[in-house]
Amino acid sequence: MTSAVVKPRVDWLRWASVALALLGAADSAYLTWVKLVKTQALFCVEGGGCDTVNNSIYSEINGIPIAILGLGVYLAIALLLALEDRAGALETYGPLAVFGLALTGTLYSAYLTYVELFVLHAVCPYCVVSAVLMTAIFILAVIRFRRPPPE
Repeated sequence: MTSAVVKPRVDWLRWASVALALLGAADSAYLTWVKLVKTQALFCVEGGGCDTVNNSIYSEINGIPIAILGLGVYLAIALLLALEDRAGALETYGPLAVFGLALTGTLYSAYLTYVELFVLHAVCPYCVVSAVLMTAIFILAVIRFRRPPPE
């Protein structure tokens, strides 16, 4: 009688979310650098959408660049997901924390996109990338809630 070796199923939704969060962190880190150094973003025309958005009153909260807040949220999501199977509390509450952070990030990104389009009349491609990444993380978090956990 032969016994088949059963490999544990890889939670691809979790690791896809980690990858998206790391991409979002890189995007936010770059936007933070552009804001703090006061330089022109790559692939953006001087005086165009990136400059308009990045120099607006909406780009900071109490003097703190929004990109730094985004960086923190993306890193928190990546860390929660990466450590989810290593700590009992994270295994239990990590998915809920990721869902909450992603929901908050998605709603705030929707607000900022509204501001870009209808208040500033300018679009920053890096901000759009961040909004898309956060929305994708949120969608994956919802899917993870709806399916049974991997064994």
